[in-house]
Amino acid sequence: MNFDFKNTKIYIKPGTLDFRTSKDSLINSIDNIMNKDPMSGAVFIFCNSSRTILKLVWWERNGFWIAHKKLEKGRWPWPATKKEVQSLTEEEIKLFLRGVDVFHRHEEILLKKL
Repeated sequence: MNFDFKNTKIYIKPGTLDFRTSKDSLINSIDNIMNKDPMSGAVFIFCNSSRTILKLVWWERNGFWIAHKKLEKGRWPWPATKKEVQSLTEEEIKLFLRGVDVFHRHEEILLKKL
């Protein structure tokens, strides 16, 4: 599934959550732990403790969407702390949702003529 992330704020919750809890628990995490408005239209991304499942939560007009993606092999690259969470571009979010580790990237290397 492809998401259109143009003009959408995306927040990543560092660390992991127990996904055995309800949708209301995720929304409570957005409001009370992340200190964000769950009904803002922003997308909030969570990961489970084994780093095999992502949940994306967002509000649209009259209700919450919850997207769930489970990797069949491997683990999601996931930030453990707020310090590791960086501002991600639209392209980096798309890469991340394909499983690319965008959190441990190096800075662009520019070559100069000698």
